[in-house]
Amino acid sequence: MGLNYKDSGVNIDAGNEAVRRMKAHVRATYTPLVRGDLGSFGGLFSFPTAEYKKPILVASTDGVGTKLKIAVAMGKHDTIGYDLVSHCINDILVQGATPLFFLDYIGLGKLDPEVVEEIVSGLAAGCREGGCALIGGETAEMPGIYAPGDYDLVGTIIGVVEEEDLLPKATIAPGDLLYGLASVGLHTNGYTLARKIFFDLYRGTVDTYLPELGRTIGEELLAPHRCYAPLLKQALARGLVKGLAHLTGGSFIENIPRILPANCRAEINKGSWPVLPVFKLLAGIGDVPEDEMYRTFNMGIGMVCVVAPEDQAEFEAALTTAGEKIYRIGRITAGETGVSLV
Repeated sequence: MGLNYKDSGVNIDAGNEAVRRMKAHVRATYTPLVRGDLGSFGGLFSFPTAEYKKPILVASTDGVGTKLKIAVAMGKHDTIGYDLVSHCINDILVQGATPLFFLDYIGLGKLDPEVVEEIVSGLAAGCREGGCALIGGETAEMPGIYAPGDYDLVGTIIGVVEEEDLLPKATIAPGDLLYGLASVGLHTNGYTLARKIFFDLYRGTVDTYLPELGRTIGEELLAPHRCYAPLLKQALARGLVKGLAHLTGGSFIENIPRILPANCRAEINKGSWPVLPVFKLLAGIGDVPEDEMYRTFNMGIGMVCVVAPEDQAEFEAALTTAGEKIYRIGRITAGETGVSLV
């Protein structure tokens, strides 16, 4: 009897079982604008034309980096999808966009339907929280590209913003205030350095309990990436935000300048928010210089908001009403575009 696809390492039956398992999770994210169902060649979405005068589509594709290695090491795959969706929503939020729909790619060395279902359950949870529909994706079993047990996870998000509401605003100017919204850990950046420090230098494992953290290294490194869209919804709707910077790769040093006009500089006041214990540990164990910490890690701030002084009270009230503790972390000054840590 000749070879079949399964003999070469690709199990079509396992793929079909994965699709069967994920259907309920995916359908739970559907909005009235979704057309069709899971299994079509393309996802269908009806654009909300009546709601916009001059709509601008905003698209982004991203992954979660080597945080995947932590999920694999712990055998816990139900949060990594949530991280991906939150990351992508935050990335288009900084341009003022509301998410519409999401597409995912999962590449595996060997397809395990239970693992795929866990991943998709996290994707669905993130989409439901962020108000976007998970309308399709790709699950690819590729032995020889991915090792057994390993997988890759990538997402694409499409959102929309009214042209007049695009961020950042050209009116950002010296005197504007900088507010920080707290992170709950590393989010999805700096994991290659963190893994080197915790696992190579410190010689810990994902099961090593650290009293400074009150949990294991693995639990700390799998802390979820926060989605800031629900918290900022009212502030954005009232026009209280001039600009947003999502502190992902490059953190303070690289991301804040991306939203600044010429001759504007961000002055960040160190000590104006509580730096999370995990970052103090990483800096201490790895002897990481301060400027490298602020370039690699979010240091406890996941999103930076630029607010005009006259909108300060209303912005603070909007975020407090949303249940968020906010930190005034600095201001915009005149000078060469960049970031000063003071």
